[in-house]
Amino acid sequence: LFRSGISGGSAILSAANLMQDRRHTIHWMHLDELRAIYPDANVERRLYVIDRDRFTCAGGTAPLDMMCAIITKHHGADLARAVSNWFIHTAIRKAEEPQQEHQVSMPVFGHPALDVALELIQNHIGDPLTLADLAFLSKISERQLERVAKDRLGMSLMRYYRTIRLKKADDLLSHSNMTIEAIAQATGFSDRSHFSRVFQGAYLCGPSARRKSRHRSNEQ
Repeated sequence: LFRSGISGGSAILSAANLMQDRRHTIHWMHLDELRAIYPDANVERRLYVIDRDRFTCAGGTAPLDMMCAIITKHHGADLARAVSNWFIHTAIRKAEEPQQEHQVSMPVFGHPALDVALELIQNHIGDPLTLADLAFLSKISERQLERVAKDRLGMSLMRYYRTIRLKKADDLLSHSNMTIEAIAQATGFSDRSHFSRVFQGAYLCGPSARRKSRHRSNEQ
């Protein structure tokens, strides 16, 4: 059966155990609370998420964007644009676009485009964006973004992105009961095998061994 949640609706679906093994989103004001209540939830900070038979969006005007994505998939982009125009909704947004206007008046690394890219990275741990996506949404060329990242971060932006995802995975290994497969999915890796290889390269031990060593340390 198809289920849909708008704004805080995915919290209700989660409470009813209807979002297990499903990606979903929620209004940004409820995001941290939902993650605290359901630490295993595969929730993402996106305008909308369509995962098989589950449709969730952040509320506001995001339902229109989600509706247009569904129309595009089943009936084509021309009809989706016609429907969007009828609703005076002249720009159909992508799922990965931010829920809030970026606040770049107080830069973290002193470069507005890089700060936007870093915010996008934090909001897309489980559904990693490409360098092209990050550059487009940061309103800068890929080459410029990479140059700024290497200057300010000391590494390529995508290497930094992978480091952030691995840190999140390490945190989940220590503070959740999620399976290795679920953690791999929640941090944007294609499967357990790929995740384990990358994790081993970064931490010099596999995810299972890392979890066991952390648990032993906590018991001491």
